[in-house]
Amino acid sequence: MNGMKTPLDVGIQLPEAKVGAETGTMSGPLVPPRPDRSVRRGTDVAHVVLRFVSLLTSVTALSLMISAKEAGTMSIYGFRLPVTSKWSFSDSFEYLVGVTAAVAAHSSLQLFISVSRLLRKSPVIPSRNHAWLIFAGDQAFAYAMMSAGSAASGVTNLNRTGIRHSPLPNFCKPLRSFCDHVAASVAFTFLSCFLLATSAILDVIWLSKY
Repeated sequence: MNGMKTPLDVGIQLPEAKVGAETGTMSGPLVPPRPDRSVRRGTDVAHVVLRFVSLLTSVTALSLMISAKEAGTMSIYGFRLPVTSKWSFSDSFEYLVGVTAAVAAHSSLQLFISVSRLLRKSPVIPSRNHAWLIFAGDQAFAYAMMSAGSAASGVTNLNRTGIRHSPLPNFCKPLRSFCDHVAASVAFTFLSCFLLATSAILDVIWLSKY
């Protein structure tokens, strides 16, 4: 009209936007994929193996300590005196016996639960609350084993070296079997402490993944 041309309507077809699994969904952020079932199964087996070895080491430490007793004779200023040594004569050794017995009971209970769940093909750690409970127990018992081993090793070292500037000699010369039992028990105590700490680390890894 009036010599002016009506502009043509031009339609432009836009490509369809594709939303795939790679770009996420419109309803929320990306969710990382859950670990493979075989990986979780391997973690469960590792937990069971650690429990079994921890039980063995704690029971070995307990058995060696409660069997540590011996009688002999020693010389002080030329006099031969009878001496008797037993684990119950030392508060540090009694503390080690109590802690190793508690750890053995803890490991036995956790091993029974873990094996029963593993045989039923159920997760060894069923929930995060259960994982936090196990983590707290493993960490507490690891610290207890460390303190018990440290206290017992101090008494064991004193028995081997004696006391300077005193007539008290090396008690481990006439009581060699007793000292060997105690030393081996302390070594297994520290090994059990290391295994409990490793189990606590696995608990933290589980909590970070699931």
